[in-house]
Amino acid sequence: MIDSGFYWLLLALLGAATGSLLNVVTWRLPLMIGADAPPGFNLWLPASHCPGCKTTVRWRDNIPLLSWLLLRGRCRHCQRRISRRYPLTEFATLLLTLALGWLFPPGTLLLAVLLFSWLLLALVLIDAEHQLLPDALTMPLLWIGLSANLLGWLRGPGLAAAVIGAIAGYLTLALLAQGYRLLSGKDALGLGDAKLLAALGAWLGWQQLPVLLLLASISGITWVLLTHLLFRRSLNAPLPFGPFLSAAGLILLICANGYRFFWIY
Repeated sequence: MIDSGFYWLLLALLGAATGSLLNVVTWRLPLMIGADAPPGFNLWLPASHCPGCKTTVRWRDNIPLLSWLLLRGRCRHCQRRISRRYPLTEFATLLLTLALGWLFPPGTLLLAVLLFSWLLLALVLIDAEHQLLPDALTMPLLWIGLSANLLGWLRGPGLAAAVIGAIAGYLTLALLAQGYRLLSGKDALGLGDAKLLAALGAWLGWQQLPVLLLLASISGITWVLLTHLLFRRSLNAPLPFGPFLSAAGLILLICANGYRFFWIY
């Protein structure tokens, strides 16, 4: 365990800055995929601005967490409320980064797990709000997973198992979705879920896929029942499956590679 205060400060700053970047990605990427983005709109342009008065946000008002607190959650110019989602995303990313920094020593393994967790967090936020799992995030997640296994950054499962995991992960949900569509005439799962499972298979290997699907399914069913009992949410309401796949995938990756947890093979 690293005791240097400077190391933890750097890790905290990295987590907060990454959370700020995730705010940009999770807000802009769905607009870019849909038909709502104006011409020339992308992840970097136009510069961050208030949606009310359109004033460009200066650097001093764009410091993760701190600026929102100093501005008391309002635009400096028009006093329009700034959503709490922004500081919450930054804070969640900061906590996640510090937690993984505690579980893993500095090195390529920590780098791989951080990239894995940040991409999953972006996918969770987008899927929860838009029921969308963009290829712009799932495909890099898949290729980074294969590369991490190729380079030996992970404790397992090895490149061959990772490639089989990617193929098996995609086919499992893609064929399930197609079969349900043929039998019922309705869509139950999208190909985004299949691509996400393929990416998780590239990180975890094919051996972990049954456990992953079991954990994700149990947590999804539990969530549906709890929200129905507590908030009267309809049992037939659409449910994004990506957050449950992501949570299960992160737990399994930590268990398979962590120094402070048991290993699952």
